[in-house]
Amino acid sequence: MAKPSPDPKPTFLVLFTLTLCIALASTKPRKFSATTSPSSLGLTEEKLTHIKFYFHDIVSGRNPTAVRVAEADVTNASRTLFGDVMVMDDPLTILPDPASETVGYAQGMYVSASRTELSLLMVLNFAFKGGDFNGSSLSVLGRNAVFSGVREMPIVGGNGAFRFARGYAQAKTYSFDLKTGDAVVEYDVYVMHY
Repeated sequence: MAKPSPDPKPTFLVLFTLTLCIALASTKPRKFSATTSPSSLGLTEEKLTHIKFYFHDIVSGRNPTAVRVAEADVTNASRTLFGDVMVMDDPLTILPDPASETVGYAQGMYVSASRTELSLLMVLNFAFKGGDFNGSSLSVLGRNAVFSGVREMPIVGGNGAFRFARGYAQAKTYSFDLKTGDAVVEYDVYVMHY
């Protein structure tokens, strides 16, 4: 009686597995990150820019620039409006007069984040239009204690002319209408960028 020939499958699987292991061992691992210099991205000297403008937060009338999108439970009413969320697209002008030249918009939201004082969490972009900063923006994320004389909030980034931005914005209330809730706020922004 003739001997059956050996099954070639186990031999093939062993050779295939060995070849795969050798191939994987000889490949270089991919790097997730690498250190690079700013000059390799075309970035030369870092500079400090000061920008001054006026922020117009209009919550009243037929064309508000800030609208409430959420509010706290009315049974838990708070004099600080704790829990209220506002979304804004507020014009930024070069003078306190709303008819003066618009240089951009503050787009984002603010949230009443304190139960004991009127203090807002600000999450927004200063989106500039026209001039040297056309199409560029600065991002703000910080606390705004509304009744403090000057409030300071960090600039946490930017785009366009403000890539790699960092700095701070100082806000000072220019005017506030108790009847309507409309406000004009003077902003002095100091930003480091390339």
